[in-house]
Amino acid sequence: MEKKPSRSRLYEEALQLYSRAKPFRLLPEEAIAELAEWTTEIRAPRGRLVAEQAKTQIGKIFYIRKGAIELYYEQDGEKALGARMVAGETFGGISILMNAGVAVRTARVEDDALFYAIPSERFLALCEKHPPFREYFTEAFQKRKRNESYASILVTGQARDFLSRNVPFSFLAEADLEELVNALSLLHHEAGTILFVQGKSRIDYLYIIQSGAAELYYEQAGEKSTKGYLGEGDTYGGISMLLNKGVSIRTLRVEEETYLYALPEKHFMHLCRRCPAFSDYFTDTFGKRMLDRSYAEIFARRILPKDETVHIFNVSVARLMSRDILSCNQSVPVQQAAILMSRRKCSSIFIQDDEGQHIGIVTDTDLRKRVIAQGMETSIPISAIMSSPLHMITEQLSVFEAMLEMMQTKLKHLAVQDSTGKVIGTITSRDLLAAQGQSPLFIVREITSAISREDLRAQQARIPGLVQNLISSGAKAENVTRLIATVSDAILQRLIEIALEQSGPPPEPFVFMIMGSEGRREQTLKTDQDNAIIFRDVPEERLPAVKNYFLSFGETVCTWLDETGYAFCKGGVMAMNPKWCQPLSVWCDKFSNWIHGAEAEDLLHSSIFFDFRGAYGDFSLIDQLRRHLFDSLKGWSGFFRHLTENALHFKPPLGFFRNFVVESKGEHRNAFDIKQAMLPVVDFARIHALKNGIEETNTMERLFQLHEGGHLSTKDYDDISRSYSFLMQLRFVRQISAIIEEKGNPDNYINPKKLSRIEQTMLKEIFKRVEDFQTKMSFEFTGQ
Repeated sequence: MEKKPSRSRLYEEALQLYSRAKPFRLLPEEAIAELAEWTTEIRAPRGRLVAEQAKTQIGKIFYIRKGAIELYYEQDGEKALGARMVAGETFGGISILMNAGVAVRTARVEDDALFYAIPSERFLALCEKHPPFREYFTEAFQKRKRNESYASILVTGQARDFLSRNVPFSFLAEADLEELVNALSLLHHEAGTILFVQGKSRIDYLYIIQSGAAELYYEQAGEKSTKGYLGEGDTYGGISMLLNKGVSIRTLRVEEETYLYALPEKHFMHLCRRCPAFSDYFTDTFGKRMLDRSYAEIFARRILPKDETVHIFNVSVARLMSRDILSCNQSVPVQQAAILMSRRKCSSIFIQDDEGQHIGIVTDTDLRKRVIAQGMETSIPISAIMSSPLHMITEQLSVFEAMLEMMQTKLKHLAVQDSTGKVIGTITSRDLLAAQGQSPLFIVREITSAISREDLRAQQARIPGLVQNLISSGAKAENVTRLIATVSDAILQRLIEIALEQSGPPPEPFVFMIMGSEGRREQTLKTDQDNAIIFRDVPEERLPAVKNYFLSFGETVCTWLDETGYAFCKGGVMAMNPKWCQPLSVWCDKFSNWIHGAEAEDLLHSSIFFDFRGAYGDFSLIDQLRRHLFDSLKGWSGFFRHLTENALHFKPPLGFFRNFVVESKGEHRNAFDIKQAMLPVVDFARIHALKNGIEETNTMERLFQLHEGGHLSTKDYDDISRSYSFLMQLRFVRQISAIIEEKGNPDNYINPKKLSRIEQTMLKEIFKRVEDFQTKMSFEFTGQ
């Protein structure tokens, strides 16, 4: 059927023809030349079926060079509402633009025809780039609908009655409803048709399901999520047109034979302007859905340009892991296991017990360090040198999360299990490095092997670009903060190692403690130091000398951190400050005084210091301090009351009329501090975690453990965790924009007017939810 003549002849003819013919003459010369370049020639004899209504996927737009085609609807096996297209007309554009590429009508060749065919992707690209070209097809469609006899099918009392009984059309005045009905078209689709694709398809109509059903969902890492269903009277496309610049928010798939009314965008927007209740229906519906994690991720990733390539970080582990695993029984001799590994060219072997359950793993490194280097006999059972228990991850986990797991556990091999807990594969650091050469894993390796502070400063400078790539490709905010914390921890640990080499061995066991956002593993690109030193108690006569050593050591580390990119704390909460470089007993006394005193300064200290964790050294000192903290909190309900009252001073920046409260003057005029807006969630998680004995310091993990422990309902957990995740994502986007686009320093100030309507709507809904949580917290801890 398809013939490709010499390109030069076809190109010249197409170029001349397109320059004179509508709609192509609406395009600039370079676009016409591009069309001619991609044109192919197709001949079709009389009687040939070109497209079948609601079944054929239209892959090209056809310009009729010669001949004619008949177009018609099929109803109950009969032709209806026919039309004829002749030379000089185009076919397929409306189906591609407004019907997800599925044929709107059946098309059959009436006279032997010659078509000039243009690929649909090229056609769509030109429509997006040149609005007049696109409008030619949409307006022609509306004109045809008005003129053809089947308009009577659409504009009937049945349609008017049907819509007047369904919200939001019941909100409309009679005149507005009449306008709506007169503008409607009726479309038909078979089961299995994908009408719109998330983030790709253009929405020009409000679609109302007259009969049938459709499934709508997100796709993440190749899997469906956040599924929903539409039935008779439900609509699709309103939110996309109002809040997402006409791009489909979700994928829509027809579940059963479906008829839809289609209302053109200009009529829909006109009704939204005339009837606020009609418009609010769509924005409020979105507001109720927006706290879903998938919404937050998808829209946050739209804020920055996407990488043109598929980002490997968001691919599931199942896509990258090796399923060809090697296993042996625990009694197999080491030598035999090594032979098996050599034959299969594997860097690891899983160890099974007598029931066939995987209980451990042995790697090439284990063979070198535990057998050869130790001079052990190779006849010993492999179980003697295995690493057990197995560190396992699920196949649904993203590659980025697997990478973080390796970075934090310092493991190079992870076992992958399915939903039943069965080991089905393995993934290695080599796999991840091969997939993404400049990955976080690569950066951490560079940090741990750095020999100078300059090397560490260079690695720290790479973080903003890395975070930009992750955020723009849709990484979850909590995973980005884990990444920053992991990289920052690695830099701090390496700086401490270099400092100890310079200072000499410490006189007593100690731990370098980090607090605040660092302690919560919630660092962003704008963060300063909050650290301290705890050392083991010593006799009074030794205390001055021991403390002097650690103060000098702390000054070195803090100064180097500042030079590396982690600014000095303006409040002086650093290990170089004598107040925060103390033996364990002094720290315990400080914590007790803060809990029992509950003065303003005590509450400030508790909000910083109670989010503590160890970064380097003897972590048993951290464990002892944490036990003391929870012992001191028992029976002191007044502390929680004071802590709550203090937390309630921080309010979401939302006014009485649901308008944003912003700075009225100064450098950040017309903006609000999103860090301050997030504090109520941090405070909520901290207060409830301390009350319920939860040792975790990370906000998201605290919320998860509160939910798992039955202290937070599923609905409340979903609302507050997803709110926090979106706010953190938006905060990252602002900081990245300040660094990379504005060439300045990162800040936390968001100008609502620079956000899209979808983001503004999202923020308002989130702040309203946060206010609700503050009200609940106030009632629980203060009785007010």
